[in-house]
This record gives sequence, structure tokens and C-alpha cells, in this order.
Amino acid sequence: MRFCVYCASSRGIDQRYVDTARDVGTQLAARGIGLVYGGAKVGLMGTCADAALAAGGEVVGVIPAGLETREVAHRGLSALHVTGSMHERKQKMHDLSDGFLTLPGGFGTMDELFETLTWGLLGIHHKPIVLLDVAGYYRHLVSFMNEQLRSGLLQPTHHALLRVTDTVEAALDDLVARQPSPAPASISDVAP
Repeated sequence: MRFCVYCASSRGIDQRYVDTARDVGTQLAARGIGLVYGGAKVGLMGTCADAALAAGGEVVGVIPAGLETREVAHRGLSALHVTGSMHERKQKMHDLSDGFLTLPGGFGTMDELFETLTWGLLGIHHKPIVLLDVAGYYRHLVSFMNEQLRSGLLQPTHHALLRVTDTVEAALDDLVARQPSPAPASISDVAP
């Protein structure tokens, strides 16, 4: 079993983001769950990967060739996949993962989260998705999604695709408890 962790290639200004990324990596390894992530050795990504490796876990990185030097690819992983594009990166991360956990991050993290949610909404996958709201980082995003639901622009079943927790233990417990149903192997297998 492997879980994909979406998070920042920077550390942010709140030490709790770093501590949580480290805790996620450590707890994944302790549970015997592999980590799939964006392949960088810097920021929250590198912190999570290093913690999982230090605890004896499997860590698989996926990085596009164009970011291999910008994000400073981590060369000490169990495996590192270099893709031709961001689209291929997200597809590969999806294919390698049994669930998705989002930590604090910027535009790239939001892109990954929302594409994963959209694929779930379209039935391309049935894998669990959890948002870890570290120190209230995502409170405004959660509020906005609740407004989308209230406005009728987001259906209740689609709103329910994303679980929100504020502890690492609850996030990982939820991902383990909601293992995926069979789904197409690739986004290209779904008819338009």
C-alpha cells in the first residue's frame, strides 16, 4: 500500500508545517505504508521523504524533467521516476498510489488536490482523499467548499469526496479505512 502526499517544495513560515510533514513520513513508515510524492529533496516534500526514509519506509518520488534541477530531485529515494511533463507526473503519482493526503502547499499542491478531486468526481478513481488542516491553514478553503455546497454548485456526494482532519493519526486512519474500489487503470481508459 502507498499513499501520495501533496505538499510544498518550500518550508513555509510555520514550524508546525515542517513538524507535520516529518510526522507524516515517520508514521507512514511505521505503518508499513509507502510514500509517493513529488520527488524533491527540499521543503515540506523533502522533510516528509527524509523522515520516511529515516524510519525505514519506502519512498517513491515523481518529478518532471523540467523541475529535476529546480526542485532539486532527491537522489536517495527507494525509486525516482522522471516524467516528461507535469501531466505525466500527476498521472504517475495517481497510478502508484492507493490514497491521497494533502499537507500545506501553494498553487502546485492545490492543482494536484483539485485534479485528484475532479478525477474522483468523474469516477476515474475511487481512492480516498484527505486534507490535513495543519494549524488552520486550509480553514478558508474548507469554508469556500462549504459555500459551494450551500450555493448548489457542488453536489453533496462530490463535497463528501474530501475528508478534512487536523491530526496525522486521523488522516492516516481514514485513508486506510477507505481503501479504493476497482476503477479504470488510467484516465485515458475513461470514455469522454
